[in-house]
Amino acid sequence: MDIYTRKINYYDTDKMSVVHHSNYIRYMEEARIHLMDEWGIGLEEIEKLGLVIPVLSVTSNYIKPARFGEDIEVRTKLTGYNGVKFSFEYEMYNPATGELLNTGNSSHAIIRDDMTPINIKRKFPDLYKKFMEISEEEMEK
Repeated sequence: MDIYTRKINYYDTDKMSVVHHSNYIRYMEEARIHLMDEWGIGLEEIEKLGLVIPVLSVTSNYIKPARFGEDIEVRTKLTGYNGVKFSFEYEMYNPATGELLNTGNSSHAIIRDDMTPINIKRKFPDLYKKFMEISEEEMEK
């Protein structure tokens, strides 16, 4: 599980001074990009290969509000990879209090940048192998 922490900015909040519900999805994306960077497979590298990783689905479960000026800690875990699709699980905490604020999931596909399917096992065997190794390591945690 990877941990990504960021400060809640004023523009993240609504009139009630709590994080607007849509921003939790952004925090998931930031944490997922951070995790992929930690793996050594950044999105820039993926895009240079002519690939993209679009969102197929996302869920967000709101438990407690995050507020302006606080930090939010996003714990991200890869929960599945089958050579075509990824799935991730997220837990968001207030690191000062330890309170769970939000949980979520997302799923993604690897496709060409023209939005057509690709067999990365055949076209990019090194990338496929690296993703499979990471998947196996992450599932053991």
